[in-house]
Parts: sequence; structure tokens; C-alpha cells
Amino acid sequence: MADSSFRFVCVPDALAGAPAGWAREMLHDGEIALLAGDGGLEAVNAVAHDLDLAAVPVVRGEDSAARQEQTVMAYGGNLPLVWVGAGFSDAAVAWARDRGPMTLLVTAAAPLSEGERRRIERFVATLGRQSE
Repeated sequence: MADSSFRFVCVPDALAGAPAGWAREMLHDGEIALLAGDGGLEAVNAVAHDLDLAAVPVVRGEDSAARQEQTVMAYGGNLPLVWVGAGFSDAAVAWARDRGPMTLLVTAAAPLSEGERRRIERFVATLGRQSE
């Protein structure tokens, strides 16, 4: 997705229960990468089907929470990032605050609540206005 304006990272279960088409619309200008979750390949496959994608990137798993955060940070690269997780270390929060591209950390148990989805929508809308 060379034309992506942001990246979105979450476990597949974060998208469970979202209104039909919500993730597809939210990701119109973005790209998704999934973290391993409890649902395994079946959950990844469900997200791919919901988004009508033939393939979905998966962020590699690491042997510690700190290393997993480092891997997601590296994946964020130089694009704005929406990162949904169960929690974030002080180092990840500082990284998100201090990096150049806008970053939204969403601490959420899967699935995302309606309020969390609205927060993500506002962030993505702000990115869209900045690119105009």
C-alpha cells in the first residue's frame, strides 16, 4: 500500500463487533497489520474477509512485551500510527509522544468499544484534514 497515509496495528479481536464496514471505511487511506491474538489464523482470516483483502500483514511476535513494543514501533516507521493494545509501557508512551508522525495509542480490551472507535475515527479524520 504505497499510498497509505497511516498504519493501524491491533489484535484481530479488537475489530470484532464493529459495525459492518467500519474498519474498511476507517482504513480507506491506511493500512493494517495484525498482532497475534488468541484467535490465531482463523481470526486473521476473518479480518481479511471483512476488509476484502487477499492478504493481511502480521507483525512478528517477540519473546517479551518490551521487544514486541519495539517491533511495533519499528513497523510504525515514518507514518502516523494507530496502535491498539491492552496496555503500553512508559517507554512506548514516551515514544508515541516524542516521535514526529502523529501517534494514537488506544488502551483497550478487545473488542473496541463504540467510544474507542469514535476516538480512532476522529484521529483518522484529523490526518485526512492535514493531508489536504
